[in-house]
Amino acid sequence: MVFMNPIDRKLVAEEYLMREGEESNEMYYLSSGTMGVFKRKGDAEQQIGTIYSGELVGEMSFLDGEPRSATVKAIGDCELKVIPKEALKKYLDGQPKWYKALVQTLLDRLRRANQRVRI
Repeated sequence: MVFMNPIDRKLVAEEYLMREGEESNEMYYLSSGTMGVFKRKGDAEQQIGTIYSGELVGEMSFLDGEPRSATVKAIGDCELKVIPKEALKKYLDGQPKWYKALVQTLLDRLRRANQRVRI
């Protein structure tokens, strides 16, 4: 499997993993800890979600190449597995075209839903 040896990354409380608007080359699997998802509102950040151990982080921009749609930072100490873009690209290149179309359709719908979210 492509993801046999993901890179480990650790964050301490209040440390940022990614910021809204950044480009993406990695996606993450949160092995332990909790992270907050934030959107900018003027000069402030407002928490709009929470990511728990066992969930993926940063998957949307990782998959569709668009800038990060939110800021994510550690609420407490966290351990993550880093999944580089090239590793997933190799995997997806071996999948049928309908599978890639499915992933793209879901991403498009999720991005449109995120744009409708008001904070």
